[in-house]
Amino acid sequence: MSIRFYIFLLSSCILFISCDSDVLPKPEAFLSLEYPKADYATIFSECNYGFEKNNVGTVYFKNNCSAVIEYPALDGTLFLTYRKVNNNINSLLRDAQKLTYEHVIKADDIIEEKYVNEQQNAYGMFYEVKGNAASQSQFYVTDSVQHFITGSIYFNAKPNYDSIYPAAVYLKNDIRHLMETISWNEN
Repeated sequence: MSIRFYIFLLSSCILFISCDSDVLPKPEAFLSLEYPKADYATIFSECNYGFEKNNVGTVYFKNNCSAVIEYPALDGTLFLTYRKVNNNINSLLRDAQKLTYEHVIKADDIIEEKYVNEQQNAYGMFYEVKGNAASQSQFYVTDSVQHFITGSIYFNAKPNYDSIYPAAVYLKNDIRHLMETISWNEN
């Protein structure tokens, strides 16, 4: 037998003996995103309502009293729609609820939270939509006689709840704060 055969045999044995380590699975890890602590400023519209907005977002009012709040760092936008109440409160309520429940096809769950603030004369509902729906948080607030506001958050990405979850939670808290600080300024 040649020396090459012995070298090959010895190399093969060393390889088989040295490759006896156990394969360990990687530990679970979660994406760690940190967002700035919310810093709120009071904003008033020309349409007799105001609210506290997180300074991370930029607000743009439209001619019809509605508003858009853009969150560039979170790649999301909050759309506020303002409607005057003219003996049509039932219709406005139905439309707001219908808008939320259109997401039921993609949603895993929709959690409703009633909102009542008698001091501000503000009543409404906050919806948290879980799953791959287009909007993760929505609300409506009204005084039942003059003002009606709906709000919906949308991200500028295909809905993937796992990917947008940290931003969705941050904005959910932000939107809830905005909703709870809506006030009416009567002329």
